[in-house]
Amino acid sequence: MKDKDQAQDINLAARLRKENKMYFFIKTENPRPTFHLDMTTEERAVMEKHVAYWSEKAARGIAIVFGPVMDPKGVYGMGVYQVDDEAEMRQLLKDDPANGLLQYEMQPMARAVVGTVREGK
Repeated sequence: MKDKDQAQDINLAARLRKENKMYFFIKTENPRPTFHLDMTTEERAVMEKHVAYWSEKAARGIAIVFGPVMDPKGVYGMGVYQVDDEAEMRQLLKDDPANGLLQYEMQPMARAVVGTVREGK
């Protein structure tokens, strides 16, 4: 019985940690409207590091989803991130290898319902 109680305590603690997290919606503005079509070699290298950076954050459960949005009015990037506080989100953006190449618009989310990824059909 003690092991079951301990497991329940661990599950409750994990839920509370998740419930106390903040979510942010980040929109990234490209340096020019044609950026996705005509990146220089240097810009492409930076963007590859940018994707690797956020992919690592996704593996750790910080980046919930991110990627380019193919809006006919202009392509931009977006992401939803789960962090402890605004300071952590700002630090993540500061450490992004594409900081300076991309411009960020950061919006806190009042709530977030996070599902699971569907596999297959």
